[in-house]
Amino acid sequence: MANSQAQAQAHAHAQHQKITRLKFARRIFFMIIGAALVSIGLEIFLVPNHIIDGGIVGISIIASHLSGFPLGIFLVLLNLPFVLLGYKQIGKTFAISTTFSVIIMSIGTSLLHPVKAITMDPLLAAVFGGIILGIGVGLVIRSGGSLDGTEIVAILFSKKTAFSVGEIVMFFNLFILASAGFVFGWDRAMYSLIAYFIAYKMIDITIEGLDQSKSVWIISDEYVKIGDSITNRLGRGVTYLNGEGAFTGDDKKVIFSVITRLEEAKLKSIVDDLDPKAFLAIGNIHDVKGGRFKKKDIH
Repeated sequence: MANSQAQAQAHAHAQHQKITRLKFARRIFFMIIGAALVSIGLEIFLVPNHIIDGGIVGISIIASHLSGFPLGIFLVLLNLPFVLLGYKQIGKTFAISTTFSVIIMSIGTSLLHPVKAITMDPLLAAVFGGIILGIGVGLVIRSGGSLDGTEIVAILFSKKTAFSVGEIVMFFNLFILASAGFVFGWDRAMYSLIAYFIAYKMIDITIEGLDQSKSVWIISDEYVKIGDSITNRLGRGVTYLNGEGAFTGDDKKVIFSVITRLEEAKLKSIVDDLDPKAFLAIGNIHDVKGGRFKKKDIH
C-alpha cells in the first residue's frame, strides 16, 4: 500500500514536472516570436523611415542614428540598468525573462539591418510597423517579460508618487517622441506618434485577446430574474453576493458574472428590459481562470 502511494506520488510529481516544462517551453517560444516580431517592425518598417517607438527603443533608435553604431547595442546597454532594477524590486523571473527577450530583439535587429525595407511610404510604415511591433511586445508581456526599461521605472516611480504607471510611461514617451522632431523632423515625429498609438492598441489586443473578458456587477431588486436570464440567454454562470446599502442600510443582492466583450450589448439589453433602474457596472479584466467561466450550451 505504501509502495503504491509512493509510486502514485512519483507519477504525480513527474506529471507536474512535465506540465511545468511544457509551460516554460511555451513561454520561451512566445518570447522568441514576440521579440522577433519587434525586430521586424523596427528594421523592416520603422527605422528605415526614421520613425521611432516610445521608451528605450525610441531612445536607442535616436542614439543609433546619431552615433552610427548598431541599434542592437543600444537596446541591450540602455535596458541593462533597468533590468538590474527590476531584478531587485520586481523579481528574478521577470528580470531573466526581460533580459532574454531584449537579447533576442537585439540579435534580430542586427540580422535584419541589411534587409531592404518593405515600404518607404512613412504612413504605411507607421501603420504596419506599429501593428507588428505591438503584437510582438504583447506576446512578450503575456509570457512574463518586457522589452522596455521605462516600464520598470514607471512601476518603481508609481510606488513613491501619486502618478499611475500609465501616466509615467506616457510622460516618458511624449518626451522621447518629441525628441524625434529635433532629430528626424517634425513630420517624422508625427508619424512616430501614429506608430506608437497603433502599437499601444495592438499590445492591449494581444494581451487581452479579441474576445476580451469583462466583469459585471448588477444591483437590482429583480436579481433572480436577471440572474436567470443571464444564465439562460447568455449561457453564463452568475454568483449572488450579499451587500448592504451604505445610505439606507437595506440588504441588497449583488449579481456578479463574467462575460465577453461580444456579449456586453446583449447583457445590457437583458438588464434594461427587466429593471431599467438597476445599477450596472462593467469593467475590463485581463485574465480568467478556474470556476465555471466556460460558456454553457444554450438550447
